[in-house]
Amino acid sequence: MMKKPKRLGKYEILKEVGQGNMATVYMGHDPYINRDVAVKVALPEIIKDKSLSAQFKRMFFNEARIAGMLDNKFILSVYDAGVEGDLLYLVMEYIKGGNTLKDFCTPDKLLPIPKVIELIYKCCRGLAYAHSRDVIHRDIKPTNILLTEDTDVRIADFGIAQLLKGGDTQVVGVIGSPLYMSPEQISGKALTNQTDIYSLGVVLFELLTGQLPFQADTFPALYQKILHEEPSLLSALRQDIPGYLEVVIKKALAKNLATRYPNAVDFSADLYLAFKQQRVVVTGVETDRREKFERLRKVSFFTDFFDSELWEAIDAGEWQEFGPGQVIVHEGDIADSFYVIVNGSVQVMREGAALTTLKAGDCFGEMAYFSGAKRSADILATEDAIILKINSAMIEKASMNCQLRFMKTFLSTLIERLSGTSARAAGKKGDEAKGAAAPRKKNKS
Repeated sequence: MMKKPKRLGKYEILKEVGQGNMATVYMGHDPYINRDVAVKVALPEIIKDKSLSAQFKRMFFNEARIAGMLDNKFILSVYDAGVEGDLLYLVMEYIKGGNTLKDFCTPDKLLPIPKVIELIYKCCRGLAYAHSRDVIHRDIKPTNILLTEDTDVRIADFGIAQLLKGGDTQVVGVIGSPLYMSPEQISGKALTNQTDIYSLGVVLFELLTGQLPFQADTFPALYQKILHEEPSLLSALRQDIPGYLEVVIKKALAKNLATRYPNAVDFSADLYLAFKQQRVVVTGVETDRREKFERLRKVSFFTDFFDSELWEAIDAGEWQEFGPGQVIVHEGDIADSFYVIVNGSVQVMREGAALTTLKAGDCFGEMAYFSGAKRSADILATEDAIILKINSAMIEKASMNCQLRFMKTFLSTLIERLSGTSARAAGKKGDEAKGAAAPRKKNKS
């Protein structure tokens, strides 16, 4: 058993938090930034084993290199890597609690269906980002998806990830977790981003049912099932599974690449629609599309939208209603949507102070959405308000004309806001100048 080091580089090693076949994970502390970190340390016996050492070092530095390239809120951050004596170590974001999605893959611990959809949707967004940078994970499974205390996700362990542009740390060959491998992965074929989509589909299946789509006593038998058999219907394993999730699973687990989701954005978009549908089933509330169209046609934000673009906006958006005092957006939330006020008004608050009031036709949240930053203010309804929430996955599926229309409207809104700010600043300076130039009255003696 590996003895806990007291320090690695500048990092204080506090306690062991996890043990694997090839590495131990410790909770550490960075005294310079004053933050806790996770320190993954390769087991010395692995490094000393000549038959394993070269491949493991390749995996270790592959993870450091590739994960270090990725900066996304749904991917575990890698801060540093180093060698000290005979110890290899990675320094990563520390996730308190240490739960993974594997904790919710048994029939007695299943999460509510809307929460499952939300978590897999976030995984899709993280994978979409990685794929856009030519990175294929190749080992998506529940134990490699960490769950934060506020039930957010972090995709971890890029040790066997493939960088499509190549590199000398790449791990080659058929490697991964057989139960989650795509048909093309177990066949040793060239891989694309669609292999991660298949693996994430297996995770979704397992989170919904507590079972894997394919199981067998031997690897050859398992491979035959993955290559040639179809998984059981979700409804055969769990009665309350809605039909639209059957469609999502079928597309995610399709053996034919032409039938499978072509990218993680499309997968996430269908999950978002499923989440909306699930909310409708739960609440029993839905506004007719024609009524939405008529209401949005009167909203100033959509004045320049053609009818076809307005219909796309309706399909991309989620119709939300809030009462006075209800919080629409929390400061610090992860930005994945922007909002248009259809009716009513909202107040922008920062640290308890009111900054401004927005009314019907105004939008908010677009700057954080574009920058990927966290929300910088709270948004509260000041009266009964109807808000159209536009999700990133859905707008990315809209036509280019519709996306450009949103961009132009945002730009016009930004110009108006800047002009208003400049005018107010100029007015304030003018008042100050007048005050300074005004003659002082002499005191009567």
